[in-house]
Amino acid sequence: MKRLVMITSMALMAGIMISACQTQTEQLFETRWAGANLEEIIASMENQFGGFDQTMMETNYRYNELYWAGVDGNWAYAAYQLDEMLGSLEKGFIRRPARESSADQFVNTAAPRLLATIESGDQEAFMDGFTQFAASCNTCHAMEDVPFIQMIIPETRTSLVKFTH
Repeated sequence: MKRLVMITSMALMAGIMISACQTQTEQLFETRWAGANLEEIIASMENQFGGFDQTMMETNYRYNELYWAGVDGNWAYAAYQLDEMLGSLEKGFIRRPARESSADQFVNTAAPRLLATIESGDQEAFMDGFTQFAASCNTCHAMEDVPFIQMIIPETRTSLVKFTH
C-alpha cells in the first residue's frame, strides 16, 4: 500500500513538472490539499514524504520482524526483511543525503554480515550476529547525535508473522 501511494504521488509530481515545463506562464492547479501552484505542490509532496523519521519508523518495524524471523528459523522472511530495510534506508538517503555517511558501516558491513548468517541458516550464529547488528544501529545513532536511541534485542514478539516448520 505504501508503495502504491508513493508511486501515485511520484506520478502526480512528474505529471505536474512536465506540464509546468511546457509553458512559461504560471500555471494554477486545482488540488484538494497540495497547493495552488507548482512550488506549493512540490513543497507539500516533500512534506508528505517526510525526512528520515519515516525511514526510521519503517526500519524499526523491519528490525523487529527480522529478529523474530531469525528466532523462528524463517530464513526467507529474515532475508526479505533485511532487504526491505536496506531499501527503506536508500529512499531515506535520497531525502536526507547527509545521513548516509553515518550509516555506511551499517549498510556496507553489518547488513552483509548478517545476510551471510541468515543464508547459513545457523540460528546460534544469527543470534550472535543480530547482537552485533544492533550495536551497529547504535553506532549510527551515536554518529547522528541521537545516542539516546538505543536498539536492543527484542524481548516481546509484536509480529503477527510466525513461521512454523
